[in-house]
Amino acid sequence: MNALAGTSRNFRLASRLLGLDSKLEKSLLIPFREIKVECTIPKDDGTLVSYVGFRIQHDNARGPMKGGIRYHPEVDPDEVNALAQLMTWKTAVADIPYGGAKGGIGCSPRDLSKSELERLTRVFTQKIHDLIGIHTDVPAPDMGTNAQTMAWILDEYSKFHGHSPAVVTGKPIDLGGSLGREAATGRGVVYATEALLAEYWKAVKGLTFIIQGFGNVGSWVARLIHERGGKVIAVSDVTGAVKNQNGIDIPQLLKHKETTGSLTGFSGGDSLDPSELLVHECDVLVPCALGGVLNRENAAHVKAKFIIEAANHPTDPEADEVYLLHLFCF
Repeated sequence: MNALAGTSRNFRLASRLLGLDSKLEKSLLIPFREIKVECTIPKDDGTLVSYVGFRIQHDNARGPMKGGIRYHPEVDPDEVNALAQLMTWKTAVADIPYGGAKGGIGCSPRDLSKSELERLTRVFTQKIHDLIGIHTDVPAPDMGTNAQTMAWILDEYSKFHGHSPAVVTGKPIDLGGSLGREAATGRGVVYATEALLAEYWKAVKGLTFIIQGFGNVGSWVARLIHERGGKVIAVSDVTGAVKNQNGIDIPQLLKHKETTGSLTGFSGGDSLDPSELLVHECDVLVPCALGGVLNRENAAHVKAKFIIEAANHPTDPEADEVYLLHLFCF
């Protein structure tokens, strides 16, 4: 299901359960502002290439809008709109005085050099600098971006508005970033996992885990689960998947990934078809990658006893219906 359609469907269901007025429901679904900009940069070989950047500012009723910027080939207006909407609901549920926003550029960061990524980030910032700000909209890292990306945004934004370290979060510590920020999302996922398992008189230690996505969030989830005695039996990312039924040595896998930039070729496990990862038997499945990976087609085949959603909307509403049917049947 389309990301925006799925997110809007879930909101409409919640709206009816809460008894919201239909006019208010419609108003809350319409974003405050949609920004679409062309970003043309010279590549290292001198040729010009153009990308499309987006920033969707969904709602600012509770405070400045807040949300990440992702660099990924599948970035499009509907996905960014859905993610911005989710940020509005997440900050509200957590009672944090922010609204929701999200941004991105449709590109493949793995195919761009560091200098090309810097030029792209600076051009994007030039196009949106007058629409973001400390009291307006505060970007953050997301898929395909990191602390370095935020440093470039901060520097470029400051050329127009003076030194403004609070214009982004997730920046390097030396530029005013927060200690623990890099591990924060993954650590929060593990805390949520422990809280859920406690409801069933279980603990992380001794259980088997599968983690889809081995970027910032997934790698920290794997590391922290491993430290707590959990057995991570399979992980995947865009480079491939690896499994070891006896448990993967996560510190060694992290070293391998840092050295080679890939999960393939890791001697501490066997290769696995990434498409099989989500339906491989385990106690806890943790999707940390893209949205919509659990859908009507594969939901009935998922064997995990628990699913911890560490990605943005990894489960389609249609997949939720399949899970509910299984609960009622069994």
